[in-house]
Amino acid sequence: MTQQGDVGLLDDPVARELLVSAIPARLAYTWTDGTPRVVPINFNWTGDEFVMGSPPKAPKLKALTTNPRVAITIDANDFPYKVLLVRGAAEVQMKDDVDPDYALAAERYLGQEAGRAWVAQLRGKPMARIAVRPDWAAVLDFETRFPSALSL
Repeated sequence: MTQQGDVGLLDDPVARELLVSAIPARLAYTWTDGTPRVVPINFNWTGDEFVMGSPPKAPKLKALTTNPRVAITIDANDFPYKVLLVRGAAEVQMKDDVDPDYALAAERYLGQEAGRAWVAQLRGKPMARIAVRPDWAAVLDFETRFPSALSL
């Protein structure tokens, strides 16, 4: 069994299920005053990185520029709970238009028609592309992998 912390866990069936789900990620980062923040955010998994879009004036962009280390969690609410935990560094790029990965995420979360309509209203406007390449991953499925406090 692949050990917690190994990014190879991103190929685990539980992780693969969560990566294509319509469950928003929770992006945790450190604010400029050192306090923690968590925001729900849609994402697209490219197979190498989580890609998220953001308005170019979003406060989190300033914080991510100051300290790019983040944590991401995607968790299902039904028992047995399934959780994917990831850590990495966020890279922010300013774009002149909607990032293609943001458009893919919009279709996954909203459905093809509504996703395309949402993206159409954003066309031609600047957007920040936030990409996180995992350097640590863990999976909890509450059947074979439990939080360390529950492991025997």
